[in-house]
Amino acid sequence: MSDKAAAAFVGLGVMGYPMAGHLAAKGHPMRVYNRTATKSAQWAQEYAGTAHPTPAEAAHGADYVMTCVGNDDDLRSVVLGETGVFAGMKEGAVLIDHTTTSAVVACELAEEAAKRGLGFLDAPVSGGQAGAENGALTVMVGGDEATFDAAEPVMQCYGKTVMRMGEAGAGQLTKMVNQICISGLVQALSEGMNFAMAAGLDAKRAAEVMSGGAAQSWQMDNRAGTMVDGQFEFGFAVDWMRKDLGICIDESKRNGAKLPVAEMVDKFYAEIQAKGGSRYDTSSLILNLKND
Repeated sequence: MSDKAAAAFVGLGVMGYPMAGHLAAKGHPMRVYNRTATKSAQWAQEYAGTAHPTPAEAAHGADYVMTCVGNDDDLRSVVLGETGVFAGMKEGAVLIDHTTTSAVVACELAEEAAKRGLGFLDAPVSGGQAGAENGALTVMVGGDEATFDAAEPVMQCYGKTVMRMGEAGAGQLTKMVNQICISGLVQALSEGMNFAMAAGLDAKRAAEVMSGGAAQSWQMDNRAGTMVDGQFEFGFAVDWMRKDLGICIDESKRNGAKLPVAEMVDKFYAEIQAKGGSRYDTSSLILNLKND
């Protein structure tokens, strides 16, 4: 028997699949569930673990249950109800939600977990598919401090930086800040690369020299070159970014924060969707700047 905590992972998409893999590789006994059963069967063949037909069955006996699904409604559907993870979790177990959702649903589930004698952490991640595959994600966590302290070593299986930001909902609010910052960076980088090409510069070389100065960013280091090449198949899709920006904009209406750039960039992403780029990655904003 492994001396590691038993874990379950619900949602084996481009992020969840490798995250669950890191848990298995670190010796955690694993149970998994995915809406498309062939995906969970594939995972169970590739890693040490078992696939299960419902979230509740996957959660049975686990000390920690991780979820990583699409949105608020998806999260509620796999957590609540007769076949949801709450129905299968033992008393004292902890649900760690890695979905990017509203802070509203995070607080809702934290309250419901407490009623059931369960722990809950909202723990959205940043770092994209590459970060998940390399076990180098940034994990922004909201929830009770004691619950976080117990769960932190488990999250470190796939997280390079794991930080508690406050009580329930604080993780999701921090992820909103992350997405607000990214949206402006990607638009500015798109404009810069498009300007460089229009001016007759070697745009990739321009990005290389700027990466040693104040304009440097992860987006510049990883996406400037692919923007110039017109390649937009690198993970986080426009559809998902619009979902996240919608959450940010909704929250801003509650807290009074002004988001003029994020609101503008959200409209730019809508233009990409209208051009058929829903599944392009977020760096596809540069397409709006190209002359037809």
